[in-house]
Amino acid sequence: MSGEHTGRFDGRIALVTGAGSGIGAAVARRLAGQGAEVFAADVDGPAAETVAKELPGARALTVDVAEPAQVDRAFDEAVRRHGRLDVVVHAAGVDDPAAKQWIAEALVAGEPPEVTGRLGDEAWRRVMRVNLDGTFHVLRAALRVMAPRRTGAVVTVGSSSAFDTLAGYPHYAASKAGAHALSQSVAKEAIAFGVRVNTVAPGPTDTGMAARTPAPLRQGFADPRVRPYATPEEIADVALFLASEEAANLVGAVLLANGGRFTV
Repeated sequence: MSGEHTGRFDGRIALVTGAGSGIGAAVARRLAGQGAEVFAADVDGPAAETVAKELPGARALTVDVAEPAQVDRAFDEAVRRHGRLDVVVHAAGVDDPAAKQWIAEALVAGEPPEVTGRLGDEAWRRVMRVNLDGTFHVLRAALRVMAPRRTGAVVTVGSSSAFDTLAGYPHYAASKAGAHALSQSVAKEAIAFGVRVNTVAPGPTDTGMAARTPAPLRQGFADPRVRPYATPEEIADVALFLASEEAANLVGAVLLANGGRFTV
């Protein structure tokens, strides 16, 4: 889906959250390679700057999507410079390394994981603030910009874990399931104003987040009967399809991109 579509986003103005690494960085590079002017936003400002420097005409923005004022400022900056936004891809998200470690330790010990009883309020809120609240902040800002112009495409990055929930990972699964439902509800509202909202739900993907996953847990995701871990570029290609005119009739879709691990 990548090379043959060079120029597919010519003249489009795009904002990508989580663009400093992983899927977000791959999306930013793909969009720029296909003609878009990209705002690369990330909570890690230097990482966003590094990605933006690779891309012609790209600008870096430091944005914590959990903070609505920062999200609004980023969108305001894009509109101030270009008068509009055509594409938004929301790839920012967090995991919980401590919970992953507890799950991995249980796997090694051959015991069921005990996480929920140990899960602190702050761990719960951190994942919800970024993954669910952050998705709301981005969708709200996108509609404020796009709906008056009666055009635009928004893609959120969800997760297969919203469907095949991992024992011991309740906050992450809940945050992504909530983000799916949120995106679908907003999609039904937004299409009346010419704005399409869709979601890609990756399975295991070879990102920095995955690299921090403990080895026993990574091995648990390995299965010779299915495709290996996706590359960030493979997920980015799905996101770009959803953002493109080729997906004109897709509204409120959640595309499962998990290499055949399960279907829904």
